Amino acid sequence: MSSPPMRVALVQMNPVVGALGRNARMILDATERARARGAALVVCPELAITGYPPEDLLLRPRFLADAAAEIEWLAVRVQGIDLILGAPVATPEGVINAALLLREGRVQAQYAKHKLPNYSVFDEQRYFHHGTDASVIEVAGLRIGLTVCEDIWRPEPAALAAEAGAELILNLNASPYHRGKASERETVVRERVCETGCAVIYLNMVGGQDELVFDGRTFMVAADGVAQPLLPAWIAGIAFVDVERGANAALCLREADAELEHPRPDSLLWGDDEEGAAAEPAVSDPEALDMYRALMVGIRDYVRKNGFSGVLFGLSGGIDSSLTAALAVDALGPDAVEAVMMPYRYTASMSIEDARQQAALLGIDYRELAIEPMVEAFRAGLVEAFPDQSSNPDDLTEQNLQARCRGVLLMALSNRTGRLLLATGNKSEMAVGYATLYGDMAGGFAPLKDLGKLWVYRLSRYRNQRGPAIPERVIERPPSAELAPDQRDEDSLPPYEILDAILERFVERDESFSRIVDAGYDETVVRRVIGLVLRNEYKRRQAPPGVRVTPRAFGKDRRYPITSGYGRLLR
Repeated sequence: MSSPPMRVALVQMNPVVGALGRNARMILDATERARARGAALVVCPELAITGYPPEDLLLRPRFLADAAAEIEWLAVRVQGIDLILGAPVATPEGVINAALLLREGRVQAQYAKHKLPNYSVFDEQRYFHHGTDASVIEVAGLRIGLTVCEDIWRPEPAALAAEAGAELILNLNASPYHRGKASERETVVRERVCETGCAVIYLNMVGGQDELVFDGRTFMVAADGVAQPLLPAWIAGIAFVDVERGANAALCLREADAELEHPRPDSLLWGDDEEGAAAEPAVSDPEALDMYRALMVGIRDYVRKNGFSGVLFGLSGGIDSSLTAALAVDALGPDAVEAVMMPYRYTASMSIEDARQQAALLGIDYRELAIEPMVEAFRAGLVEAFPDQSSNPDDLTEQNLQARCRGVLLMALSNRTGRLLLATGNKSEMAVGYATLYGDMAGGFAPLKDLGKLWVYRLSRYRNQRGPAIPERVIERPPSAELAPDQRDEDSLPPYEILDAILERFVERDESFSRIVDAGYDETVVRRVIGLVLRNEYKRRQAPPGVRVTPRAFGKDRRYPITSGYGRLLR
């Protein structure tokens, strides 16, 4: 007679970095829910107790001691069920990024992460000492090997676990999202399963932390190499998996069900669940849906985790601010969103009309504040400084005055209301410096910072397929900063189809000047674009953080010196 299956509960949670007590209570609540469902083992993600990444908090001994105290608090309360979770642990050799087994009041086993990533957004070698030993625990007769995040991307840790007798490998993750990441994970996990013969459960974190967003997507790959999703993207929840032995002693993993947490009913974000899916239109662009959700989660968690009452931004009637408006409403609800149109003499009447129309469509607070008196006051104050220069709309100083007056008004409103000011610029503009310091770059968060202009259009069209949110004229008209008469972006920049392609190659793929030219792009245009990117590093250093959605964002991903005499990047 075969023994009953052993139930594992996988907690795809959304912790807050540094909120140790809150995170511990969240873990305990999930453990109690799992116990009520008959689970023998509960598993939480990498650094679940601290949130990820805690960065230089890890350099403070008090922080490590407080995290250890929360682990002790949990251990006393977790009885009759095993709990595995990620936590930093101070050891004589150094701090380790650990997977801990809590059993009957104490830490029963401890695994130190072997592979410490030190690339892209990761700085783990700054904080952690790497482990070398396997850790295989036994739960209800099942031998389980523990690994943490990057360990599964290399063959050695999983191989060590298999050699130590593991039948199943648990991989605890805080794996941030970027476009295409999900398929990369599945490919890697299949490789480990093929190499070791062990089934692998991949548990990931969910939610936003500063510029990073974690997409969840917990899944498992059985010994046959077939990947099975357990929890959807962008939603916190608990998945239950029953593990038992077949007639030939091979492990059989079967998903029991899942409990999903819905912060608020929103079919655009939560449409993957059974209740919402039937009412949803077919997804015509799943990649755009995923990207849109990533940006929503980034906005929602940055605003809520930092305690802002809502957001505000300049709504110009252009494509970038229009997409920002739709994202903010979908992420936070219309009551938490305020838009401000700030017209000047060069603002087209259609821009004002479109801004009013979109505000009405979205049901958000909307106001109009003319900037003409402010701009004229600044001009008057600068007469002595510029005695020989009459008003010239093509002069960048004149244009920047307009943008900076708008920034001053928006920051004043943000100060008075307590709402977070969103900067609405996109990655294409940030790359080449087509933005005004202390003007349209003003703000505390930039949702589109890692989104190229073509993607801005793609997401705008996608959003309107789900329901009217952006006036069609905004999407169809040529983009313009409207800082001078009849101004168009293409007066100053190459067409976005060319610009974005060059930027992707140079910024995200690190391709050389010659390689980009060899791919068919005009040499003069490539040299100009790369030159703009290099010259505007100082602007990007002063830009607010934004949601990372590509493999190479401006910020932690890409660290170039502001002052540099190296000129070969242009040749």
